[in-house]
Amino acid sequence: MIGGKLKISLIFIFILWAEIASAGELIDLVNSFNADRRALYTTYQIKESDEFYGRLSHFYKDWGKRVDAVEFSSLSTSAKADYILLKNLIKKEEYQLGINYEAYKKNKNIVDFANDLYAFVAHRRRGKKPNAKELANQFFEAGKHIDKKMQEQAKTPFNDIAQALKSRDIVRSLKNGLKESFEFYYRYDPDFTWWVKEPYEALYAKLEQYEEILRQNINSNAGAHKNNIVGKPVGRKTLEKLLQYEFISLSPEELLAGAEQQFEWIKAEMLKITHELGYGDDWKAALESVKDTYVPPGKQPDTINGLYAYSLKFIEDNDLITIPEMAKETWGMIMMTPERQKINPFFTGGWEISISYPTQEMSQPDKMMSMRGNNPNFSFPTVQHELIPGHNLQFFMNERYKSYRKVFDTPFWMEGWALYWEIILWDKGFPQTADQKMGMLFWRLHRAARIIFSLKYQLGLMSAQEAIDFLVDKVGHEYANAEAEVRRSFTGGTPPLYQIAYLVGGLQFYALKNELIKKGWTEKEYHDRVLKENRMPVEILRLLLMNEDFSKDYTTNWKFSMDFKQ
Repeated sequence: MIGGKLKISLIFIFILWAEIASAGELIDLVNSFNADRRALYTTYQIKESDEFYGRLSHFYKDWGKRVDAVEFSSLSTSAKADYILLKNLIKKEEYQLGINYEAYKKNKNIVDFANDLYAFVAHRRRGKKPNAKELANQFFEAGKHIDKKMQEQAKTPFNDIAQALKSRDIVRSLKNGLKESFEFYYRYDPDFTWWVKEPYEALYAKLEQYEEILRQNINSNAGAHKNNIVGKPVGRKTLEKLLQYEFISLSPEELLAGAEQQFEWIKAEMLKITHELGYGDDWKAALESVKDTYVPPGKQPDTINGLYAYSLKFIEDNDLITIPEMAKETWGMIMMTPERQKINPFFTGGWEISISYPTQEMSQPDKMMSMRGNNPNFSFPTVQHELIPGHNLQFFMNERYKSYRKVFDTPFWMEGWALYWEIILWDKGFPQTADQKMGMLFWRLHRAARIIFSLKYQLGLMSAQEAIDFLVDKVGHEYANAEAEVRRSFTGGTPPLYQIAYLVGGLQFYALKNELIKKGWTEKEYHDRVLKENRMPVEILRLLLMNEDFSKDYTTNWKFSMDFKQ
């Protein structure tokens, strides 16, 4: 009997060891990929160059072969997930690199004078001593070429916004690489300093001027927004490809239909609260009354602390998730700069919560829009989104569990998880007053609107101005806040799918929770497990939690529901 138990124990230990070993192989592989990529991005500083694109193209091809060589069938379920995730990440980044490379090749003539400048930057990597006199002359000649380029550009403005933005980025990348290389030698090499200082400063100023001309010189019929919101829709083909890489099986039309369904459901709920507040069917008037619950300048941090304490108590009283004491102790708070508020008019979060509220130098209308747009009831559903159990707890747990998976970051996991909590807290009666309910519904409406205006814009069905008007007329945003939201979506470096990821990811987490509850999981078990698996597309997380097997060439096929009432 004892021998039999020992044998079973040894078998179990062997299986466990085998799983850890196979998973460990993939952990090392994932870490090596991430380290190699980081090393190349650090080494090749000018990202808009033939050298950079050529080296990265070679990198992804090599890594594709390395991953293909892995013996997939021998891996544990967890390691198989890592394999799928790494293979997908390589393909996704290679696809995006290809798009960027093609755009670069079409526009690189914008710096056809810069071969000597690129060589200078390349030699700087190993500290090769330049011929200072010759380099000074090269800088001077490059400046003359830029003068001609700027004259030519003034006669032929861009008809394509994407071409203008790419040309600007090419010049900016060259300018930044040149600056770093100059600063490496300046003052440390007397000969270099004596010859190159003035020619460099003149060249740098011309590159800045050139960059600005390229950014602004766009035909009025090219689709640029009057308030400097300059973007370019990616189109259906790219949109569908990006959805595939995020393991979203729904088409743009299915996502739009689901978002519009949510939009109407939320509007109906808002009308119920509007009646409760005494405004009949005038939901905009009810919303305006809620906006007027703003606190005076200087009081917003106190408001945030109060909302945090309420949400934390509610979550712990309902025993929804394990919250480490250290996480409660170490979150931080900062105030958002006026410049950043032009891109993001509401507070954001992560390791800290960044509070958006008026500063002294803002105009009076902007001050009022900021306070009204960040009133306590609008903030009510989003403090826990930014802190605990949202982004702050995500970051906290990501550093402690399967941290190598941070490379598989996706907004459908990061933003989807935080948005998911807004959904389930509503279900559990989190808001107590009509104003609090209106605040939660406003943000739910906003997230549905993000799917609608983002997808329509990327499909070429809605302009930036129409998106602003949509947010003002149909969601109830202050105009300045709507403009900042659209600017963030299309010109702030935000990926095309980022804004849809909040609600779509939230609904994925919601659908997965419902599946697991039917299998006997508790909500707390589900929530704890999600954060211990770290970042990944929710469909792959589903396969792990459902303990389903999947093939080496797995592709997205999960038709999750976009119904709040599922």
